[in-house]
This record gives sequence, C-alpha cells and structure tokens, in this order.
Amino acid sequence: MGLFSFIRGQFIEVIEWTDNTNEIVHQFPVYDKAIKMGAQLTVRESQAAIFLNEGQIADVFGPGRYILSTENMPVLTALKSWKYAFNSPFKADVYFVNTRNFTDQKWGTTNPIMMRDPEFGAIRMRGFGSYAFRVQDPALFLKEIFGTQSSFTADQIGGYLKSVIVSGLTDLIGEAKIPIMDIALHYDELSSAAQAKLEPIFNGMGLSLSGFFIENISLPEEVEKMIDRKSSMNIAGNLDQYMKFQAAESIREAANNPDGGLAGTGAGLGAGMAMGQMFSQAMNSASVPAPQAPSSPAAPAAEAMTPCSSCGHGLKPNEKFCPECGTPRPEKKFCSECGGALEPGMKFCPSCGTKA
Repeated sequence: MGLFSFIRGQFIEVIEWTDNTNEIVHQFPVYDKAIKMGAQLTVRESQAAIFLNEGQIADVFGPGRYILSTENMPVLTALKSWKYAFNSPFKADVYFVNTRNFTDQKWGTTNPIMMRDPEFGAIRMRGFGSYAFRVQDPALFLKEIFGTQSSFTADQIGGYLKSVIVSGLTDLIGEAKIPIMDIALHYDELSSAAQAKLEPIFNGMGLSLSGFFIENISLPEEVEKMIDRKSSMNIAGNLDQYMKFQAAESIREAANNPDGGLAGTGAGLGAGMAMGQMFSQAMNSASVPAPQAPSSPAAPAAEAMTPCSSCGHGLKPNEKFCPECGTPRPEKKFCSECGGALEPGMKFCPSCGTKA
C-alpha cells in the first residue's frame, strides 16, 4: 500500500457501508485499524455498526450520523483512557451488520421423517417451505455466530437454520397428531405455531424469525398411489361399477402396451372381474344372516290317480292294468272336432259338444 493510502488510513474522515450484496456482516477496511477521533460515522437504516477494541465490543451504533468523540463513544473512551486531544487516532475493528429482513430463505427435509398417522399407521413424509429472518441483536450475533470474520453471508448460516427449523417442525407436527389427509387444512396454523416455537431459539443467536411458511407436506410416491387408488374406488361408488372400472383400466393399459396383445387384455379383465366377485361375496356373506337348521323335507306331491272303470281302484300313471281286478286301463279318447280329452263314459265333448 502506498504512502497516500497510509496517510488516508491514519486520518480517515468518513466511515460508511453501502450494501449491494447478500452480506449480513461486513468489516470496514481501515489501514492499520487507525481511525481519527472526530471522524464521521454514517449508519443507514437497516444497519448497525459495531466497534471492537482488542477483540472486545466497545460500542454499537444504530442508524444515524455520528461525530466520533468521547461523548459518542463512552465505552471506547473509558477503555482507551485518552491522554491526548480528542482528534488523536485510535485503533479499532469496525463491523457493519445488516439488520434488514433476509426473505425467501428455503427449508426442506433432507430425508423422509417417520411419523405415526391414525389412519395409515407409520408413514414417511417430506416437507418444504420458506422463511425470513433478521439480525435483532448485533452484539449477541457477533458473539454467538460470526465472530471476527471479515464478512458473513446468509448462505453461511442457512444450513444450520434449516436444521433447527426441520427439527422444531417435526416435533410440532408429531405433537399435533393431525391426520395426514387433513394436514393441508392446517398449514397456516402450523406455520404460526412453528414460528412461535422457533423464535426463542433464533433470539438466542441474536436473530429474529420474522416469517415462516409451509408450502407442502407430502408422502412417498407409493403411498400417494394407494391413496389415488382408494379415491378411484370411492368415485366408482359400488363394486359392480368398480369391476367395470377395473376392466376399463385393463383395456386402457393393454392399448398402451401393444406387445401384451389380447392375452394381456384377457388377463386384466379376468383379474378385475375376479377381484369384484371376491369383494361382492365377502360383503354378501357379511350381510346374510346365519344359516338356520334345515327343516325336514316336504313329502312329495301325491301322484295323479285314475279310477279303474270296473272296480274304481286308483291306477297310477305307469299302471296299464288294475292291480285289483285286472281290467285294462281305459284308453284316452280325444274329441274329433276340437281335440279335447274325453273321460271314459263321456258321450259328448265337454268343450265343443260334438258327439263322442
């Protein structure tokens, strides 16, 4: 560094930082850390300036314009015990801290989280969303997080904050015991509860969690397919329609798979129909009452008997002679006009009146 820079560093007049990066902390470059007493300090809105003397926090300045003097720097003045005029140079580290909101910070589960759901049992879920934070206590943030680094960005703390958020949210959802099918209805409530739960942890680092949002909580792909299948069955309405739905699905899959041919289509149809019949039988067996003890078989109906023309004994249909008197069974006669049956001894047809 040249002589001019050395002289300028020894008698620097204006200390300020124009933020055009994503930095949270920026160390002001001062040659040999020498600052002239009486120099101007400009701290903009959403900024704070921290002066360190030999690694110890001396003074913290909020937004405004300051003339560095013993009146404005009481802590550093006490530490230095000035023996010279007020315009004598002093040495200190100067850090500017960005106190604006850092928005659109992303959080998400790196690995699925095991949860117990009242409907599906043990499940694995994922979640992601966004959050916003800001530096609330610059001095505490220096002590706990960034130390004496020359610069510090949001990315350097993002991984740690994401772990804190996922841990706290997992514990919150587990305690809430909300069914996974209803959890989308509670995104706002869970976001507010998570922000309140995590705020003390952020405050302990000198930060404030100014916003927290849950964008989505999802299940593994195979579980989502099972839910889709169940929804399809509910839409089908009954087992007969479900069987038809299965058959239609099989036809569609066969059309999308020409190599399967008719054999694949038949197998799909058979599987769908068998599944429907199995469900139908199961439901019918549940609704049918218990079987009753079998009753004694009813006596067979009496066979039609024809009286013998001689003795009047009843003749069975297969008997050609009377077992009592041996008279032949009378031959059946029919009316020559209308074809109606004529009983023995009839002289006229009872249907048309024609002489027998």
